[in-house]
Amino acid sequence: MSLDSESSSPSSSRDWFFPSPSFIHSTSHSPQSPTYPRKFSTISTHPRSSPPHWKPPAHGDPKYGRLRRRVDFTRRSEKTPKQEGDGPVLAHKRDVSKAVPSEKTAAGEIGFRVFGQRVKIRWQMAFSLAILITAFGSLVHKNFSLHDQVIDLQDQISIMNIRLQACNMLDPLDTISISQESDHLSSKGLKVLALTISIALLSLPIFLFKYIDYISKLRSSYNSSEKVSLNKQLEYRVDVVLSVHPYAKPLALLVATLLLICLGGLALFGVTDDSLADCLWLSWTYVADSGNHANSEGMGPRLVSVSISFGGMLIFAMMLGLVSDAISEKLDSLRKGRSEVVEQNHTLILGWSDKLGSLLNQLAIANESLGGGTVVVMAERDKEEMELDIAKMEFDFRGTSVICRSGSPLILADLKKVSVSKARAIIVLADDGNADQSDARALRTVLSLTGVKEGLRGHIVVELSDLDNEVLVKLVGGELVETVVAHDVIGRLMIQCARQPGLAQIWEDILGFENCEFYIKRWPQLDGMQFEDVLISFPDAIPCGVKVASRGGKIILNPDDSYILQEGDEVLVIAEDDDTYAPSTLPTVWRGSLPRDFIVPKLMEKILLCGWRRDMEDMIMVLDAFLAPGSELWMFNEVVESERDRKLDDGGLDLSRLVNIQLVHREGNAVIRRHLESLPLESFDSILILADESVEDSAIQADSRSLATLLLIRDIQAKRLPYREAMVTRGQRGSFSRGSWIGEMQQASDRSVIISEILDPRTKNLLSMSKISDYVLSNELVSMALAMVAEDRQINDVLEELFAEEGNELHIRLAELYLHEGEELSFYEMILRARQRREIVIGYRLANAERAVINPPAKNERRRWSVKDVFVVITEKE
Repeated sequence: MSLDSESSSPSSSRDWFFPSPSFIHSTSHSPQSPTYPRKFSTISTHPRSSPPHWKPPAHGDPKYGRLRRRVDFTRRSEKTPKQEGDGPVLAHKRDVSKAVPSEKTAAGEIGFRVFGQRVKIRWQMAFSLAILITAFGSLVHKNFSLHDQVIDLQDQISIMNIRLQACNMLDPLDTISISQESDHLSSKGLKVLALTISIALLSLPIFLFKYIDYISKLRSSYNSSEKVSLNKQLEYRVDVVLSVHPYAKPLALLVATLLLICLGGLALFGVTDDSLADCLWLSWTYVADSGNHANSEGMGPRLVSVSISFGGMLIFAMMLGLVSDAISEKLDSLRKGRSEVVEQNHTLILGWSDKLGSLLNQLAIANESLGGGTVVVMAERDKEEMELDIAKMEFDFRGTSVICRSGSPLILADLKKVSVSKARAIIVLADDGNADQSDARALRTVLSLTGVKEGLRGHIVVELSDLDNEVLVKLVGGELVETVVAHDVIGRLMIQCARQPGLAQIWEDILGFENCEFYIKRWPQLDGMQFEDVLISFPDAIPCGVKVASRGGKIILNPDDSYILQEGDEVLVIAEDDDTYAPSTLPTVWRGSLPRDFIVPKLMEKILLCGWRRDMEDMIMVLDAFLAPGSELWMFNEVVESERDRKLDDGGLDLSRLVNIQLVHREGNAVIRRHLESLPLESFDSILILADESVEDSAIQADSRSLATLLLIRDIQAKRLPYREAMVTRGQRGSFSRGSWIGEMQQASDRSVIISEILDPRTKNLLSMSKISDYVLSNELVSMALAMVAEDRQINDVLEELFAEEGNELHIRLAELYLHEGEELSFYEMILRARQRREIVIGYRLANAERAVINPPAKNERRRWSVKDVFVVITEKE
């Protein structure tokens, strides 16, 4: 019976798996040290082992090979004795683990699994990397070893060739062929090495990116709190490098080009028979021109050349993008005014306001004698908008170039962009709007200017809106700062013009650069001369002060005649330009005497102020100092009376300390006729129409309001005048028809002086043509003052004294104070006569003339004067 049949029967199976009772009895008598029969020593003790009477088949018997394999498989599927022995231990561990809470058990198992997985993955990666390195190293080592063997064989062949040639047994042609064959074997090894290196270098980035991606995923799986992956971190670092370093993109493109050329050259060297240098050059031609690979022959060279050409197209596309972006950025920076201004001795204007046009005009006129200059304007506006607004200005720049830049004067980088340290003068314009905010911004601008590391070559001219902030700005800026308080200057100027009609035109001539202006210069030939003689020493200028060197450079207007010029003193004059005057020989002038000691009496006046200004308290104090006792000041505006008292009190005005004037309050709108008709307009000596605080931000709106108020006042005055007086006055004028409304207004203008504050220079044409009112062009006068101080900072002391409450001022005097009717005198003689009253005559206006003449020519020529003429003088305030 075969073994297969026995194993298939049930009885044989039971005999197979269960031992006989005698066997159980024999093995159970000694449980501590069981003994087994010797004949079973080679039989396994497994419960499913073969019966005791079975003997193992002979080795190599094919009849029992299958059964043996089956028995072995069954044996491996069962537990080993060691596993059976470890059973109680594992059971004990399971019992212990049950004592731990379920949550800790789960966490421990998960942590153990994650840790095991992490270790396993790292070992796998390390093992894979080690295999790759070993394979690559072995390949390289093999190539180098083959190369060394080829060299050794070449040396041996050379030695053998030498020996054969010595024996005349070798042909020279065979020697050449053998050497060529050896060189071919050597170059073939190098080409294989070059091709291998190029393929390895091309594959390296792929493995690197895969490894980085794998590490990023592994970290995210281990640490769920880490939200930023390694890929994103690397992308962020690359973005930072490309954005921070300006040359990072071109350098990266250059490195990519060189790598492509090198790798392509190595690959071509591996698939062609050319030398390495020729392959590198061929690779560059493929990169530079993608059509050069058309002549390649063979599958390998064509594949490599097409790959290099694709890389070259990509690189040149990126290069074209970089060049296009660079050109666009440059043009955009030029359009937006981001480029740096490379200038020296230029005038820098910081800010933008309605005064900019007049300021640029005055600077252009001042630079005309020098052949033009450079003015740089920086404001927080678009460069194209600024250039467009400047191009619309209706004046000739006279060779002066205006450069605009966008930026903030509070940022040092923007200040450096306009070469602030090399400017000869810096003008800080006040912003339109709130006075306190404008002055605060001017203060911060001065702080930024003083913080320039290179230092400032020129001085700073700051336009302020409130006189109270002047001390703080000068404290911050120190000796570098000159301030022009525009609002207060205009308020005082309007008061002077209201009391002296025609003074506004004189101020325009003196402050502007078109006519005559102030200049200070030293003349050594005048040292030791009295000031009285200095007055008649300049045929083309009028001296009006001295800068005293012994008093720290203080400027004294209208000094004593007996003052003797010392060494270092400079003379202040009014002249057309700084190079148009010079002292000459002292002329002989007859002094003469005044006709009489005439004292101009102070009379009570009645003045009306239409509108409200921020410096109203300052204007009231100036009027109280100028007017005679018993004068009245009427205030007509839309501010309620209680609010007026509060504003005046906040401004520092004590109404109880007013001596010469009495305030009369009226509330109403100055552009409503019925409100104006409630006022006694025909009884006022002077009427001041102010640019109201509520509309001063808009020049056009403020001028429209002022012009409407002027026309209404003149119309009401003309209708209230007696008819006969109006006819007589109209007949004397004769320039307009009998029923002309403007003729009636001109007749009414003789009854009272009206001064209108005008902000827009274009509005003055309407007033100058109508001749019904005098005007103060506030923005233009302030621009003139800023330009004059920017050209010479010493002039600011002169202007401050002329506009101050004390000291000297400009006055218009009647000719009858100095001469008789029809008397013939030269202008030099008029100067000396005025010195008897401690006054300096700087010009005159004839009775039939519309404008005054400042610094007249031909001062030594005699002419006939009339008592109706007037003279412009510098005199002490009364």
